[in-house]
Amino acid sequence: MTSGKDILLGRIRKGEGLSLGQQIKLCLMLSYPAILAQLSSVMMQYIDASMVGHLGPAAGASIGLVSTCLWLFGGFGMAVTSGFSVQVAHRVGAGDFSGARSVLRQALVCVLGFSLFLSVVGMGISPFLPHWLGGGEDISGDASSYFFIMSLFMPAMLMDWTCAAILQASGNMKVPSLLSIGMCVLDVIFNYLFIYLLDMGVTGAALGSGLAEVITGLAMFWFLAARSPELNLRQEKGSFRPTRKVVEKALGISGPMAFQNLLMRGAHIASTVIVAPLGTISIAANTFAITAESFCYMPGYGIADASTTLVGQSIGAGRKPLAQRFAWITTFLAMGIMGLLAILMFLFAPQMMGLLTPDPDVIGLGAHILRIESFAEIGYAASIVAYGACVGAGDTRVPSLMNFCSMWIVRIIPAIFLTRIYGLVGFWICMAVELNFRGVIFLIRLARGKWISSLTR
Repeated sequence: MTSGKDILLGRIRKGEGLSLGQQIKLCLMLSYPAILAQLSSVMMQYIDASMVGHLGPAAGASIGLVSTCLWLFGGFGMAVTSGFSVQVAHRVGAGDFSGARSVLRQALVCVLGFSLFLSVVGMGISPFLPHWLGGGEDISGDASSYFFIMSLFMPAMLMDWTCAAILQASGNMKVPSLLSIGMCVLDVIFNYLFIYLLDMGVTGAALGSGLAEVITGLAMFWFLAARSPELNLRQEKGSFRPTRKVVEKALGISGPMAFQNLLMRGAHIASTVIVAPLGTISIAANTFAITAESFCYMPGYGIADASTTLVGQSIGAGRKPLAQRFAWITTFLAMGIMGLLAILMFLFAPQMMGLLTPDPDVIGLGAHILRIESFAEIGYAASIVAYGACVGAGDTRVPSLMNFCSMWIVRIIPAIFLTRIYGLVGFWICMAVELNFRGVIFLIRLARGKWISSLTR
C-alpha cells in the first residue's frame, strides 16, 4: 500500500502541483524520522558520556580530547557519502531508478575503499595523537586506546552512514531512523557489558559503540541492497566499477565539503588545543556540554537531512521554485523547534549536565556555558538546514567557504584571546557569537537564490 509520503514525493517526480499545506506536511513527514535517527545518535553519545563520566572527570576528558579528530575523520566520510547520495536524490527525482542503483553500486566501492584508508591512518597516529593535542599523562593512555578502536571500526561507521544517507535520498527516512534507534539499544547493552561487567572503562566504551555500528551497518546495507523498492540491487545486474562521470560529479560535490571539513574540523582541533591547557575540569565540562547541547541541535540535523532530500528530488525533477520553497519551510521549521529547545536548555542546564557526570565542578561550569550557548541555537538552526538545502542542490563550494570563514575568523581567532582572560566561558562566548553570525549569512544566501542556480543551470 502506497503511503501518503510516497504519494506526495511521486507528485514531485511527475511535475504535479503541491499546495503549501502539502509541502509543509511532506517536510514534517520526512523530518520526524530523520529527527528520531539524530535523537538515537545523540542518545548514544549521552550513553557513552554518562557511563564514562561516572568513572571520573579524567575518563570523560580522555574521550573529549580526541573526539574532534574523530569528527574530522567522520566529516571526510560524510563528504564522500554526500557526493553520491545527492546524485541518487537527483536521479530518483527524475524517475531514473536504474541510474540511482548504478550510483549506489559505485558509492559502496568508493566509500569502502576510502574508509579503509581512514582506518589505517587513524590506527597509525593513535599512539601520538593525545600528546599532539596537549593532553596530560593522566588521560593520554585512555585517549589513545579510544581513538585506535574507533578508527578500527571506521569502515563499519562510514558504510552505515552511506547506506542511511542513500536511503534518505530515495525518500525512505523510516528505516534509517528505526535502525539507528536499534543501534542505541545495542550501544547500551554493549557498553554495560564492556565498561562495567568486564571493567574495561574507556576502552569498553569504544568497543561497545563499534560493535553497535557493525551490526547496524550490516542491517542498513541488507535493507538497501535487498529490500528497498527504489534501490534494490537484485532488480537488475550492474557493474560496481566506478565510472568517470559519476566519480567526477561526486568529487565536484564532495571536494568542497571535504576541504571544508578539513578546515572546520581543523578549527575544532584548534579548539581542543585552546581548551586543553585549562585543565581536566574544563576539558570534561567542554566535552559534556557539547554532548548535552546536542539534544538541542539534533532536530536541526534531522530536518537538514529532509531538506537535502526534498531539494535534491525537486532539482532532479526540474522544479527549482519548489526546491526553494522546501528550503525555506525546513529552515524556519528548524529555527522554531531549536528555539523552543534552547529555552529548555537554559532552564535545565544543571540537570542536563548532572545526567553526564556527578562532579559538582564540572556540572557548574558546564551549566554556565550551556546557558551562554542557548542564545545561539536559532542562528545555528538556520545555518544547519540552509546548508543542507545547498547540498541538495549540489551547491557546496560557496557554503563551504562561508562555514570556513565564519569558524576561523569569527570564532577561533577571538577565542585565542578571550579564553586566556575568561577561561572556558570566553571560548563559549566566541562560539555563540559565531553561530549567530553563520546563521545570518546562510539566510542571506538562501534569500539571494544563487545556491539554486550555481550547479543547476
